[in-house]
Amino acid sequence: MTDYDVLRVFCGPSGGYGNELGVVREGSLLPDRGDRQALAAKLGFSETVFVDDPERGVIDIYTPASRLPFAGHPCVGTAWLLDVPELVTPAGEVGTRLDGEFTWIEARAEWAPPRTLRQYASAAEVDALKVPPPGEWLYAWAWEDEAAGRVRARAFPGRGDGIDEDEATGAAALLLTDRLGRALNITQGRGSQLLTAPQPHGWVEVGGRVVLER
Repeated sequence: MTDYDVLRVFCGPSGGYGNELGVVREGSLLPDRGDRQALAAKLGFSETVFVDDPERGVIDIYTPASRLPFAGHPCVGTAWLLDVPELVTPAGEVGTRLDGEFTWIEARAEWAPPRTLRQYASAAEVDALKVPPPGEWLYAWAWEDEAAGRVRARAFPGRGDGIDEDEATGAAALLLTDRLGRALNITQGRGSQLLTAPQPHGWVEVGGRVVLER
């Protein structure tokens, strides 16, 4: 088994929750895409990152079933782990910065995979949702406090790859921020926290806490 780190990304204020992420720091040891896909499927995290150049921040991202040109929580987690000024993904160069307990990335909405962003009338409705059948990548959200930009959200990838609900989803938060055009404080899943802020010229920042699980 190739060595890898496990992080939790977008943790809550107490350091709990967050979405697990596998990071293979020496991606050069596993250069074949088929082998990378097989390892990502075996590990079973919502995403696994392979670092191809740690100094330049060149990374390759996989779900258990497919390769992604960009994804939010893998970029935030890897930015924290490598502490580099940018990450190089197939979608483009992702700016990164560390600010106290938060790690931030800056990316573009068009890099994010398609998501259905469905608004509900209340946070209670979002809490009560059951996992929908596969077929649609659903980001369910509702205002907790619209004036303050506080959002309750849950994410259902619908891929049929064993990840029924994503605990914290940076790309979907980026899309929602781009659509609403305002900064958001999102509580997702069981208790993860994501902060976002629109930036000039179509960029969006997404930030959160990261801890090393093992």
